[in-house]
Amino acid sequence: MRRREARLRTPSGRRLGLRDRVSIAFGLLALALSALLSLIAWGVVSQYLVGERQSAALAQADLHRSLLATGIVQRKESVALLLNGLPTNGATGATAVVGGRWYATSPRVQPATLPNELIAEAIAGETATQRIRLEGGLYLAVGIPLAQSDDAFFEVFPMDETEETLRTLSWVLSGTAAATTVLGAAFGRVASGISLRPLNELNAAAAAVAGGQLDARLPTGDDPDLTPLALSFNRTVGELQHRVMADARFAVDVGHELRTPLTTMLNSMQVIKNREDRLPPELREPLELLESDLERFRALVVDLLEISRHDAGEQLVLAPAAIGRLVRLAADTAAGRPVTTIDESARHVTLSVDKRRLERAIVNLVNNAETHGGGCTGVTVRMEDHHVAIEVDDKGPGVPAERRALVFDRFARGSGTTSGGVGLGLAIARRHIAAHGGTVRAEECPGGGARFVISLPLARP
Repeated sequence: MRRREARLRTPSGRRLGLRDRVSIAFGLLALALSALLSLIAWGVVSQYLVGERQSAALAQADLHRSLLATGIVQRKESVALLLNGLPTNGATGATAVVGGRWYATSPRVQPATLPNELIAEAIAGETATQRIRLEGGLYLAVGIPLAQSDDAFFEVFPMDETEETLRTLSWVLSGTAAATTVLGAAFGRVASGISLRPLNELNAAAAAVAGGQLDARLPTGDDPDLTPLALSFNRTVGELQHRVMADARFAVDVGHELRTPLTTMLNSMQVIKNREDRLPPELREPLELLESDLERFRALVVDLLEISRHDAGEQLVLAPAAIGRLVRLAADTAAGRPVTTIDESARHVTLSVDKRRLERAIVNLVNNAETHGGGCTGVTVRMEDHHVAIEVDDKGPGVPAERRALVFDRFARGSGTTSGGVGLGLAIARRHIAAHGGTVRAEECPGGGARFVISLPLARP
């Protein structure tokens, strides 16, 4: 199993994806099939070409043997003259053994150049052929017995054209196999993309649900294999949405119910504070603690109502806004001093936003910097590609890399935090920014401390 997994990994150690594996499988299958067909084609064609060449050489050598045998019988000329008088017709040369004596038409074709097996078979009275190498070239040697015992005629024919044809054929078949492999891999890539499209839709829907978009659904279609999966996913998400909405409505109702007695307690506390100078000194410290807890309770109720309204599906109220001016007003007010710098690239940018929610997100980030980051050192608005980037810097210890994604969870608080807050501010900020199609992330500030970056698209998706 380990060996198999090792083969499915890239040189960098990353495991190959399913589409890559399917493409490779199609490519290897195409290579195997094309190689098999190429071998069969090469074998059939080469056998045919060699057979045709051999048949032609046998027919020509048999004709020349007949002419030579006739001349020997009639004794019109010597064997040497008879051999030299034979038409070549593409033959390299001929030789014959008559009466135990050898005769040759070319110094290239001598008894020493012929295989002993071929000579033995022809002298024994059998017609034989054999391919030989002469001076680096391929030739076909033909041996045919003559009328007299132990006499034989031999002729050598070049096979350069046949060899070149077979070489060209091998290159063509190799190129075809390579092209077929590439086409097979490409076809596998396309086929896997089509086959995995429902999986991509499932992944996108699951990511949308994980991001809080609980109304995301899969198209059911009429595929008998995929429809049950889509129905099961949609039913599960529907039940999850129902529970979340019910919990959100419950939290909203509880929040509203708490606001009335909370308002009464706050008003009563204010009345007592107005008469604080009349209280005994021993009651003033418990009064301050009670006031602090009531303020913390008020902030908790406000945050719970804010995040519950988002979970309950409250829609955005969009209106055009000069983003730089909106950020400056919210950030400077939250910090209690000028902290905002607007880059020239973003000075005249106008976005369609929900002003209340975007202001709340910026205020929460600035309050977080003021409360937990040692103070906000600056808020910068600038353009970044096709997005507006809003950077909130502080001078605190920063956020460890392993906690940068966790700080946006509900009730998340940094280790060692002793200041007030219930851990909902960053969670609310992320939800408000996500509702605008943007993102918010934590990173390290170049000058030390933490930097929270809001990225808003110029056009909402």
